[in-house]
Amino acid sequence: MDVEQLCRDHGAREVTIARDLTEMGERDIATRFDAAIVDLMLGGVSTLDFAAGLRNAGLPFVFASGYSDAEEIKASFPGIRLVAKPYSGEDLVEAVASACGRVSAG
Repeated sequence: MDVEQLCRDHGAREVTIARDLTEMGERDIATRFDAAIVDLMLGGVSTLDFAAGLRNAGLPFVFASGYSDAEEIKASFPGIRLVAKPYSGEDLVEAVASACGRVSAG
């Protein structure tokens, strides 16, 4: 599934794809994005610290991953949705809309 195109099809003007955490940096994270879709692993590295930074910055996000220890995510990130792969585009769009406090247009 082309997540970038899916986001654009649902109104995203800019989409940033990162293949590893070094592409993201840590400064001013809250001013760089309106929302995020976070895979639990990028380049073999856990993204949980990055996700904690998003949460601390108040940035809406969801996890979308094939690596799914749902209980660990629920315990560490209560209220943050995990969309497990394989997922449909509709599931992902609805999860991001919900994280942003919006109702999905689907």
